[in-house]
Amino acid sequence: MHHHSIISPQFAHLYPYKSNYLRVNGLRYHYLDEGRGEPLLMLHGNPTWSFYFRNLVAAFKQSYRVIVPDHMGCGLSDKPDLNQYDFRLASRIGDLAALIEHLNPDRPVTLIAHDWGGMIGLGWALNHPERVARMVLMNTAGFFPPRGKPIPRRLRWLRNPNPIAQWAVLHLNLFACAALYMAPHRALPAEVRSGLIAPYNCALHRLATLKFVQDIPLNEADASGRIVARVEENLPRLTRNPVLLVWGAHDFVFDRAYFDEWRRRVPHAQAHWLTEAGHYLLEDAPVKIAGLIREFLNIHPLQ
Repeated sequence: MHHHSIISPQFAHLYPYKSNYLRVNGLRYHYLDEGRGEPLLMLHGNPTWSFYFRNLVAAFKQSYRVIVPDHMGCGLSDKPDLNQYDFRLASRIGDLAALIEHLNPDRPVTLIAHDWGGMIGLGWALNHPERVARMVLMNTAGFFPPRGKPIPRRLRWLRNPNPIAQWAVLHLNLFACAALYMAPHRALPAEVRSGLIAPYNCALHRLATLKFVQDIPLNEADASGRIVARVEENLPRLTRNPVLLVWGAHDFVFDRAYFDEWRRRVPHAQAHWLTEAGHYLLEDAPVKIAGLIREFLNIHPLQ
């Protein structure tokens, strides 16, 4: 099946970008690479894909080189099964490292990360600190849930080996569909809804959306917990460079406690709390956020 079959005429005009593929361990890893200049690396979370960054790509490709991968199992990347890919944080960091090695940008990148993309980007930055110049973090984490905060019941329900929950995610696309209604603060146009869930059009293609949740580490004993512990420990070093925090206020996972924890850990960060936005803040306030990022990049020019 050719991957582009997911790009329906209904939303193709919203995503007019050329697809690029890199083979990583035999799997096709899809990414956008638009424009030239200083590199901006945009990392999506779960259950979105590079389509989520479409407005930022349009805003910045005139003056920057914009690199936007689809994590394996997401977007236009291959949809492997569990025999082909383990869907763990370490593998996702490895895929990203392979991409940056392949593209080898001539200058350090500015990391722009949302949701689980933050941990993937920070995990990669741990091993390549010289490759990161600045960071823009949106509704994400770089540490275990603050102050022993429990994760929401609906995530816990998916995280535990619960056959009904797994079936609902894989067969009803529960995770990606529920996110359409819970993540944005305002109702999304039909074409945007269809674009956001297009990659997750059958049970096998939804495996990544389930595995992302099951891989959320709550402590060091969890499979990906060691990486989170290392990121948390090294956060002062990782965030020495300029950091911009842009937060959608209406988020049931990455809520005010996460925003406050980031501000406590990175006191020098510029921080914006957007009351008009939810978890999918780039759907709620794309123009405002592009402006905040542009201003941030201008105030902190690359050395």
